[in-house]
Amino acid sequence: MLTAIIDYELGNLHSAHKAFERMARECNAGDVVVTADADVVARADRLVLPGDGAFPSCMAALKGQSGIYAAMVESAVDKGRPFLGICVGMQLMASMGREYEDTAGLGWISGEVTKITPRDPSLKVPHMGWNDLVIDHPHPVFDGIETGDHTYFVHSFHMDVQDESERLAHVDYAGDVTAVIGRDTMIGMQFHPEKSQTTGLRMIANFLNWRP
Repeated sequence: MLTAIIDYELGNLHSAHKAFERMARECNAGDVVVTADADVVARADRLVLPGDGAFPSCMAALKGQSGIYAAMVESAVDKGRPFLGICVGMQLMASMGREYEDTAGLGWISGEVTKITPRDPSLKVPHMGWNDLVIDHPHPVFDGIETGDHTYFVHSFHMDVQDESERLAHVDYAGDVTAVIGRDTMIGMQFHPEKSQTTGLRMIANFLNWRP
């Protein structure tokens, strides 16, 4: 079993790699590699796409790695291998991003990435720090996770999901902020599971054990 964390030069790779390696050892879930090699992405059993920065630059960087991009799409879409997007990596799964300029996303989840606008003007954006998950729909990645468990966020934009069945969890920040999305063999987390202590590590382990 091989899990590939995709390196397109815009992601929090070190801490993510360490967290996934740790949970893979504990779960006997095989090897975890950080890779910019399209051949490794193509043969991996599951894929992780991190992201750090603005939607347009992340999308451009990913598509700029044409071999990696094609291998990722073939594996996740055509072959249905489990895929996890983290932070902006999750946002890239949307139809469209509205950060700085309109930018087409992967189109795997119908929805747009828009700026967080809390109803309470005293709340700051970016949404930064710990917040409590509200689970909207059950999913194997939530095994052992309950509404009220908290995870760590750092973001100014979130996904406005068109199909509510594909918004698996949210948090309250003077309004709903999408936290987890998913369909079929794909899932995305707006928060950083690698920084979310027990809850995040449990969700990483659940992803590694997921057999959709």
